[in-house]
Amino acid sequence: MKVTVRKKNPAEVVTISTEFIKLEAALKFAGLTETGGEAKEIILDGQVAVNGEVCTQRGKKLRTGDCFTLDGREYRIENNDAE
Repeated sequence: MKVTVRKKNPAEVVTISTEFIKLEAALKFAGLTETGGEAKEIILDGQVAVNGEVCTQRGKKLRTGDCFTLDGREYRIENNDAE
C-alpha cells in the first residue's frame, strides 16, 4: 500500500494593529485586490471562505486567529498589539 502525505502550506500572516478588520479591507490589505469594488465582487461571488466556510459578507469582521482563503491560499489574521 502506498501512502502519500501532502504538507499543507502554512497560512500567510496578515498583521493588523486594530481589534478587527473587515473582510473586504483584508483582501485589499493583503494585496489580493486593488480596489474595494474588486474585493466586493470576489466576496459576493462566493470565492472567499472565512474559517472554512464560504462567506459573502464583505463587512464580516475578522479578528486575531481568524483565517480566510482565496484561490487555495490561506491567510491568518494576527494583531501586532496582542498582549
